[in-house]
This record gives sequence, C-alpha cells and structure tokens, in this order.
Amino acid sequence: MKTQNSRRIGRGLLNGAAFCMFGVLGCVMAPAPALAQETVRPEVGKPLQAAQEMLRTNRFKDALAKVRDADGVANKTAHESYLVERLRGSAAMGAGDNATAIKSFEAVISSGKAPAGDQLKMVETLAGIHYRIRDYAAAVKWSARYFKDGGNNPQMRMLLIQSYFQHGDVANAAKEAAADIQADAQAGRTPSEDKLLLLANCYLKQNNSAAYLTTIEKLLNYYPKKTLWADVLARLRTKPGFSDRLSLDVYRLQMATGNIQSTSDYMEMAQLALIAEFPNEAKKVVDEGYASGALGKGTDVERQKRLKAMVDKQLADSQKMLSSGKAEEAANAAPDGNALVNLGFNLGSAKGIALMEAGIKKGGLKRPEDAKLHLGILLIQAGQKAKAAQLLKTVQGADGVRDLAYLWALFAR
Repeated sequence: MKTQNSRRIGRGLLNGAAFCMFGVLGCVMAPAPALAQETVRPEVGKPLQAAQEMLRTNRFKDALAKVRDADGVANKTAHESYLVERLRGSAAMGAGDNATAIKSFEAVISSGKAPAGDQLKMVETLAGIHYRIRDYAAAVKWSARYFKDGGNNPQMRMLLIQSYFQHGDVANAAKEAAADIQADAQAGRTPSEDKLLLLANCYLKQNNSAAYLTTIEKLLNYYPKKTLWADVLARLRTKPGFSDRLSLDVYRLQMATGNIQSTSDYMEMAQLALIAEFPNEAKKVVDEGYASGALGKGTDVERQKRLKAMVDKQLADSQKMLSSGKAEEAANAAPDGNALVNLGFNLGSAKGIALMEAGIKKGGLKRPEDAKLHLGILLIQAGQKAKAAQLLKTVQGADGVRDLAYLWALFAR
C-alpha cells in the first residue's frame, strides 16, 4: 500500500516537472517573407501587408480579418495560398484560435514552400499547440517529427517525454527520460530535475519500486528536498526484507531531514532510543518535541510527561555512571566491543567517536554493519563528512542497513 507521503509525492511529481509551454508557444511565427519574392496580385498582397503590420502591433484578430479578405480572392496561386496560410497561422496563434493555427501551419508544411528553418519552427509550434490543448497523441507525432527533421531544442525533448506520459505511454516516456539522464551523466552534466521527477513518476505508475527508489535517490543527490526525503524513507520502511530493528535509524534520518513532526513520531522515537539505552538521544528527541510544539499539548499530555520523566531518570543514571568512570571501565573490560560501541554512540562526542572506533576494532560485535552505520552517523553529526562517507560505503547487508548507509552518505553531501 502506498503511504500518504508516496501518494502526495506521486501527485506532485508531474506538477514539479511542469513544462513551460511559453518556451515553445511564446515565439509566434514571424511574418511571411517579403510578398514580392514571387508575383502576388494587389488584391491579395495589400490585405496581407496590412495583416503583417497588425501582427507587429499584436492586433491578431484584426490581422485574421485581413487574411480572410486575401483568402476570399478567387483563383489564388500556390504561392498566394502559402502566404495566406502562413499569416493566418501566425495571427490565429496570437489570437488563441488553436484549431485555425493548426490547420494553417499544417497546410504551410504540406506545401513544401517554407524555408527549412521556418518549417522546423512550425513543427515545433504545432507540437506545443497540441500539448496545450491536450491532444497528446498529436503532440507526440509532431515532437518526434521535430527531432527527425533535425531539431535539437532540449525543451522539445521534455515536451516529447511529457507528451508520451500524458498520452499514457509511460514505457516510452520512461525510456526517453532515462536515455537523456544517462547521456547527461556520461557527459558530466547535472540531470534535469524535471526529467528526474517525470522518470520517477513513470516508475511509480509502473509499480517499479526499485527503479523509483533509485531515481528518487538521484534526486536526493542533485536536488535534496524535504518532501523527497519523506517519501524515500516511507518507502524504505515497506521494502521487502527491511528489518524492524532499524526503525530508530529511520527516525534518525527523518529527524536530520526535518521530517519528524507528529506527536506520535516524537514519542515513538524517544521510546526506541530509551530501549536501545541511548538516553542522551532520547533527551534530544523529547526536547525538540517540546520546542516544536508537538509535545506538551493535546489529549495525551500526561503520557508525554511520564515519558519525559522516564528520559530524565535514565539520563541521570547514565550520567552518574559516566562521571564515575564505571561505564567506560566496564566497556573496556568486556570481551567484545559491543559495550564500547553503544557507549560511544550514546556520548555522541569526539570521545564517543573514539570509543566506537575502539569497539569496532576490538571486534566480536553482534551487528558489525549496524556499528559502522552508527559510527558514520556520529561522524556526520561531528562534521567529519568525508570520513563518514568512506566508512558508510563499506556497510553491507540486505536487511536495510546498507540502504540506510547509502542514504546517510547522500545526506552528508
């Protein structure tokens, strides 16, 4: 089942990738070449010249009327008809008469009289008009022709991909978007955020969770946003084989990315930290919960107070052990490094990092990959991001710990 975050992001992806149609449609076709290039009778030429002047001053409806006068002349030559349709298309486009603009530009293209560059621009414009009026099949047709005819406008690549997507051809939309993103990567360019968002939405519609997550991770790398972090972490929790023991680690990344907001999240995270015997962390969670207003109000205030009291007591007991030196002494005397690792993570300081490193070196750990993940988190919190990234790359495991290490490394960037 899709999470609330997943549904919200899924709906928002295409909006975030919204194509600026004015990049294509804003360039109303230039007036036709000088009317004297070929013989044009005065009864045709004069109203067309008037229409040209009206186009220059954006009097599109008046220009359409003048074009109609020219079109009413009997026995027009092929060149005269070409000029009429070309100016009619420009005027109709400016006036918002899409049907007339489409018909006229198609007639101009079919005539074969337009210079190659002008014809390519008309093909581009037709693709844009069809997209705007939601005739996505035609938008695909004209976008594809644009590239077949030698066009190279990157905005048109996006229009082609979105036309496939809106037409329901998600497979081709994904194929084209993925090809562009791969080409960017090979050329050392940063992929377009719009294209990554659209590709993610394609995979979402195809129920391809693995490809969706991979694409979202690329977005997190290039364009990190709070909503994307929320979505990828929600999906990670539901990934097949993901271990419940890593719930606290997910909460840690949620907190780091600003995605802990609800009362229940603060309560559960603090409780999990207490169970794991990390009272320092539990204290930070509770304090942030009260500071944000998520704790300290509502119908569950008494339970929140009891949790806070429990955190304060466990923290006091822990600090007493630390100040006496007994906790560190016992950890050093242990036959394995588990106690050193846990003690170091709880301290969360430069000394804590040293203790964790000593514990990992000592060995005999119950969960060595978890220990490396936690040390990596501590290094990031201490500002040692490069060292953390190197360590997190070594984390292995199919139960979610490797995924979390990868996401923390992305966050550190």
